[in-house]
Amino acid sequence: MTDDRKAICLMAQMALQIRVARPKVNGTFVVQPKMTKAEGRCEGTKANLTLVFNEGIITFMFNKSAADNTVYVHSLSFSVSYSIIKGSKAMYSANNESVHLFAAKVGHSYSCKDESIYMGQGLYLDVNKDRMQAFNLTKSNEFGSPEQCPADQSNYRVAIAVGVTLLVLIVIVVVAYLLSRRRRTDGYQSL
Repeated sequence: MTDDRKAICLMAQMALQIRVARPKVNGTFVVQPKMTKAEGRCEGTKANLTLVFNEGIITFMFNKSAADNTVYVHSLSFSVSYSIIKGSKAMYSANNESVHLFAAKVGHSYSCKDESIYMGQGLYLDVNKDRMQAFNLTKSNEFGSPEQCPADQSNYRVAIAVGVTLLVLIVIVVVAYLLSRRRRTDGYQSL
């Protein structure tokens, strides 16, 4: 997407699918990249990305927050007319204007291997292998440093907790063994 000066202000790479998980309807619609057109623009602290394809649209609205120096998606919507159940084409649409998704510092890109966003009424937007950045792209129009989503970040807290617990158990067993040996020798005298 470009801004008023025709400079690129938003870039995104991702695989998308809309998933329906309702009691009588289960299925997915995969957005085909070659059959999708990207539209949108950037103005001030707002940017939008609309993906248009034969079956519908998906819109991402970005906000640049000066208060915490981040860019994030604050509104997400989609509408798709597709035959999830064979022989019955239906319209599936969802809109959420109070989200805080894909947040990254200004000048950085957001990156995640796999995310599923619940949109209500049994509708999900699955975003895979995504990398996106709005505003402050590099001079060569490449993504900035990636900020990984929480699911992709290494979390060593569990491993550290298990290690500490095992260490405490080993110390308790050694102390108990030493105390039990000392008591046995105190009770007996040689003849």
